[in-house]
Amino acid sequence: MDIRALGYFVAQSDAPEEWKDYAEQVLGMMTAPTEEGGFYLKMDERPYRMLIVPGEDKRYLASGWELSGAKAFNDAKQTLLDKGVAFDEADEALCKLRQVQNILIVNDPAGNRHELYWGHMSDCQPFSSPQGVPAFITGDMGLGHTVLPAPNFTETYEFLTDVLGFELSDLFNFKPAPDADPIRIYFMHCANARHHSLAICEFPVPSGCVHAMVEVDSMTEVGRAYDRQAQHNVKLSATLGQHLNDKMTSFYMKTPSGFDLEYGCGGLQVDNWQEHCAFEFNRVSLWGHDFSVGEK
Repeated sequence: MDIRALGYFVAQSDAPEEWKDYAEQVLGMMTAPTEEGGFYLKMDERPYRMLIVPGEDKRYLASGWELSGAKAFNDAKQTLLDKGVAFDEADEALCKLRQVQNILIVNDPAGNRHELYWGHMSDCQPFSSPQGVPAFITGDMGLGHTVLPAPNFTETYEFLTDVLGFELSDLFNFKPAPDADPIRIYFMHCANARHHSLAICEFPVPSGCVHAMVEVDSMTEVGRAYDRQAQHNVKLSATLGQHLNDKMTSFYMKTPSGFDLEYGCGGLQVDNWQEHCAFEFNRVSLWGHDFSVGEK
């Protein structure tokens, strides 16, 4: 299956206006209302990369994976049929809300919803950040990455690789305590240079997502967002730090839908995946990233 990038994600909230304020005042993104009472969050030349929909609870709903075109879409449908994987094809109303031509909806064994789509719409309008953010790093690499729960880890990993076509970038066996069993976290890439567009963790998450990541073009912009997070009393989930595996310098904060958002710069890009060697790393970060602040 030829997935190109994480094109969008969908989050739900019982108070969507919280996302509007958060996006404009903290993330530095543009917003536009939907007819259904939610919001589109714009971070590049596309009409949106994040869609907030109204609902009874706060949670992450879906990951939108971009296919190159109608042929890739039909090939993806045939792959699902050949492998006996249940799926739904989106109706016209859902495609209109997502602003794409067609969508295949499939759930992985952990219950994470994946929307395989092609043909995004474009309004040809430039991005102009309300906080002066020059640019988010998107383009062919998509909006960033998402990290999803997978308590039934092996089954979910096999589905994501054998059916959806993701490939392993690297892995981490996290030990929450010296005498505890390790918890697996696998990082995966698709057909772009971003170190990982998807990762899965071997534990449940009530919000439906561990975190999503957005990338800016400088440490200055990360620092400015760090200040805005404090000024607007957004809960910090991890302090500034630099990851060992993808070299991202970032911090983590809570979103209005309960999952975390990583805001960073300098993420590793791999020009030739055929020359990449997947590896296991044994510490999360080269420096910083104190996650204990999120427990207070």
